[in-house]
Amino acid sequence: MLPQGRRSPERRSVLPQGRRSPERRSAPVSIPDGRHGPHAFVADLDAPLLSPDDHAHLSRSLRLRPGDPMTICDARGSWRRARFDLVPEPDGPVVFVPARQPPVTVAMAPVKGERTRWAVQKLTELGVDRIVMLETERGVVRWSGSRVERSLARLSAVARSAAAQSRRVRLPLIEGPMTLSELAAAAGAGLAVAERGGDPISSITHTVAIGPEGGWGDTEIDPGMPRVDLGPGVLRAETAALSAAVLMGFKRDELARGHSE
Repeated sequence: MLPQGRRSPERRSVLPQGRRSPERRSAPVSIPDGRHGPHAFVADLDAPLLSPDDHAHLSRSLRLRPGDPMTICDARGSWRRARFDLVPEPDGPVVFVPARQPPVTVAMAPVKGERTRWAVQKLTELGVDRIVMLETERGVVRWSGSRVERSLARLSAVARSAAAQSRRVRLPLIEGPMTLSELAAAAGAGLAVAERGGDPISSITHTVAIGPEGGWGDTEIDPGMPRVDLGPGVLRAETAALSAAVLMGFKRDELARGHSE
């Protein structure tokens, strides 16, 4: 904490196309915690403009009035305090929050009903960086054609709302559908498949694949692919996804604490 009366040092950087970087506070690094009102995403922190949906939600559901405190975020790690209006008035320096490393990915096959949306909502709240929808041999729900784009758009909207509610400064990437072999090619050594009897999740695991309700096909899992156990009992796909997110997040935080000591 800085002595009373002293200002935090400013850090400026050059942005492309002649844009000037807003004032950034480099220390201490903090994230929105709700003390300064609700949270919303905008395209430009220097010239913020709320979307009609966000403005309606904040004014009608949360009953904000012009001038009430809130926080705004560019979804790329930067945020600042502001005063509510359709065009929020910035009310403080821009704070940049570095991304946590390594990025955490949860991959799962879509499930029936609203359970996939529920899973995406909770995974976002838990801080997952990337959510992948898997195409599996025994999956009950299958996406194809125009349904892929519509489904991803709906899940992205769910993630955006959950990110605002949980005061995240970045939006998770929603991708898919892709096969387990395609996921393995992209994830590399940090990928593991969730299976009972596997090893505990370790700090090198940053991607966990959750199988469909019908189980993995006989040839889907490469024999050399690591397996991780998510705990006792048989879990629903969406519960397994949350368990994987919590365990990987804990290991990531544990690793970060070790590096800071």
